[in-house]
Amino acid sequence: MSLSETLPPDYRAAGGVVLRPPHWVLVLERPARGEIRLPKGHMDGREDPLQTARREIAEESGFRHLRLLADLGTQRVVFPYQGRTWAREEHYFLFLREGPAEPDGSPEEQFTPRWVPWDEAERLLTFEPEREWVRRARAAWARAASHT
Repeated sequence: MSLSETLPPDYRAAGGVVLRPPHWVLVLERPARGEIRLPKGHMDGREDPLQTARREIAEESGFRHLRLLADLGTQRVVFPYQGRTWAREEHYFLFLREGPAEPDGSPEEQFTPRWVPWDEAERLLTFEPEREWVRRARAAWARAASHT
């Protein structure tokens, strides 16, 4: 086991994979950094992971009216940034957008929300940990669909 795998998390984050049936996934373009991301952000001291995920999705994408479908669990992400190694614990959820494809509010200026098919979301996302969240979400969606 490497040192980076044993580092305690520097911070915790939570976010979500937002689905619009039958196969659309919400991604956020971040042109200034040349990134395509999923909504997520830092947990503050008063929030649990689900509260953080809902807040971050609303702030970054403008989507507020979402139905929780599944808890996708956690994963540890280790990455270099500004000359040091950071460790982040991420917790993600799968949400369903039942309303229109347009946001309920205004997304953060740095992000442009976009609906893309499952395969395209996995291909377009900039970072591997977020591609893993899409894979987990797709499996959870398939399990849920097989029970209906």
